[in-house]
Amino acid sequence: MKKRKAVFLDRDGTIIVHEHYLSSPDQLKLSPNASQGIRLFKEHGYLAIVITNQSGIARGFFDEERLMLIHEKLTNMLKNEGVLIDDWYYCPHHTEGVIEHYKVDCDCRKPKPGLILSAARKHHIDLAQSLMIGDAETDMLAGKNAGCTSILIRNVCTESTNTASISGMDYVVKDLLEAAQLFIRLKN
Repeated sequence: MKKRKAVFLDRDGTIIVHEHYLSSPDQLKLSPNASQGIRLFKEHGYLAIVITNQSGIARGFFDEERLMLIHEKLTNMLKNEGVLIDDWYYCPHHTEGVIEHYKVDCDCRKPKPGLILSAARKHHIDLAQSLMIGDAETDMLAGKNAGCTSILIRNVCTESTNTASISGMDYVVKDLLEAAQLFIRLKN
């Protein structure tokens, strides 16, 4: 089977506006140009796969059922924009969690590449031809640890950070649309 390419997308601060421990579907707001960027990637043959740390589950702020409701609403918001996400992966773990079941040091919490590697196996993805896009150093390192190109989105959360101090990034952009335009231009 032919290997495919993918764009792995962090959720908070990348696809949606960052909300500290977002726990309700009502808090969802698409980031500017997110749907346009994802659509452009998909038009150029990339799978769109969400890779997100959700330690709020381990910390007891919300449960997996609530997370599913959030992702269901986000899926519908993106569908209304003409965008389909190919798959969703999340890590509910954190070593400082209060829910014992999730209080573990796992292989899936970014910057570890476990979620990306799982998606690559399931979807037959060529990681060397794939991208990890996010707004944090953990996203950049997860991409690097999996063998992907890493693209940092400069947003409200990263504005005060000196991007030169962020490890693992290959490119810095303002949003998903700029990332898609840049990468499609580089590949043609």
